[in-house]
Amino acid sequence: MPASAQHRRTRNNRLVRTLAVISTGAAVLALPLIGATSASAATGKTSTKVTTTPAGYPNNLNGWIRESLAIMAQKGIPGSYNGIYRNIMRESSGNPMAINLWDSNAAAGTPSKGLLQVIQPTFNAYHVAGTAFDLYDPVANITAACNYAAARYGSIDNVYSAY
Repeated sequence: MPASAQHRRTRNNRLVRTLAVISTGAAVLALPLIGATSASAATGKTSTKVTTTPAGYPNNLNGWIRESLAIMAQKGIPGSYNGIYRNIMRESSGNPMAINLWDSNAAAGTPSKGLLQVIQPTFNAYHVAGTAFDLYDPVANITAACNYAAARYGSIDNVYSAY
């Protein structure tokens, strides 16, 4: 684009944006104060409670990985948060109920399931004591898959494709 046709930001535009941000921030800070002077007691439940796993980790992908890593550390199974997360994103996009119905495993009658797309025979063979015996349980799935990857590849960290 020629220099003459390029849009130039003026000092006024920058000033307007800065003032808008400052005034918005001040309004956000003032809202609790304004509401506190005229608020009455709340009677409903709040929906901000974070659910946790039985072990006390957040019941989400971050918590499942962290809980699995704690179990893996106790059992001597190698692996890192980044290695597990990378493989989960590739295999299931973080969906613990993911199931692959189109690959060779599925064609043979044993579809890959869960966060790390484990087939039932592999899960059975590499299940780690102390986790649920449920292929769809996120912590059990991660821990069994990492146990399998450790036996086959040295660590889940060494897995960069379907395994």
